[in-house]
Amino acid sequence: MVIVMAPDAGPSDVTAVVTRVEAAGGEAFVSRGVSRTIIGLIGDVDVFAGLNLSAMRGVGNVTRISTSYKLVSREHHPDRSVVHVRGVPIGPGTVTLIAGPCAVETPEQTLAAARMAQAAGATLLRGGAFKPRTSPYSFQGLGEAGLKMLANVREETGLPIVTEVVGAHEVDLVAEYADMLQVGTRNMQNFALLQAVGAVGKPVMLKRGMNATIEEWLMAAEYIAQRGNLGIVLCERGIRTFETATRNTLDVSAVPVAQRLSHLPVIVDPSHSGGRRDLVLPLARAGIVAGADGLIVDVHPQPDVALCDGPQALVAADLGELSRAIDDLTFYMGRLPSRRRFPRAS
Repeated sequence: MVIVMAPDAGPSDVTAVVTRVEAAGGEAFVSRGVSRTIIGLIGDVDVFAGLNLSAMRGVGNVTRISTSYKLVSREHHPDRSVVHVRGVPIGPGTVTLIAGPCAVETPEQTLAAARMAQAAGATLLRGGAFKPRTSPYSFQGLGEAGLKMLANVREETGLPIVTEVVGAHEVDLVAEYADMLQVGTRNMQNFALLQAVGAVGKPVMLKRGMNATIEEWLMAAEYIAQRGNLGIVLCERGIRTFETATRNTLDVSAVPVAQRLSHLPVIVDPSHSGGRRDLVLPLARAGIVAGADGLIVDVHPQPDVALCDGPQALVAADLGELSRAIDDLTFYMGRLPSRRRFPRAS
């Protein structure tokens, strides 16, 4: 069950609802949006029905939702949402390009990658300071030193930062620097981490687990939403299948399916799904045509010496092709790249 408070509801109205629900043996999770507050209820629905919650002061409406992922479902929020990251929109109507180095290595490398990304139309900078790797001997990231490099590059370029957090104990530290927190595929069901990023109040990019169903992905998003944060962007980054010709298999069908089930924006990661530079552009095209709300791609000024995922990182020439593809496809589909505020002349 979900309660949507009226626009003029005050803190005391919210507290009164939560108190009544908890007194009846239920749990109430408060999500405060820009214009309205939403309260998700867990417990006996029949008991809640007898509380006459709709008659309480400040309550807009009470909805009984059948899906397990109540707050992120289209049942709860029929219109698709737009998530803003420091003024940059991600959602229907635009295709947002997020680009940058998979791993932050040096100030020079990070700034060069950011300049390349920005020249191609990227409006958000991705970069990893903490890197969960399959092998314990692989480069694990620079930690806080990498976060500081990203913050310095943001000052130089104006690009808001998207960076991964890998442990619940690091959420506050990463949130000091980042504009958007990324939860990677290996942590999609790290429930303590999901709750921590939900509570910190910054937008979150939630990558689909490589072995996760779409329902499991949406349930992971619900953990974040339950802690008061509906600023969630879903990222399809490829799933593990029997196929070995690519690093992972980009599930293009996940884009329309997730958008039908959930109001959250959905983007795709053609870099980690294909795992090869030559596959990034065709997979990006496929994602845009399927209706993705954005792309996240790897960029590196010298991929041959990259400490992480060099074979899939784009260089300047690749980014030029990607930028033209975004312009062309979004134009013909009646959408806009997030950097473009007006349609091109006919």
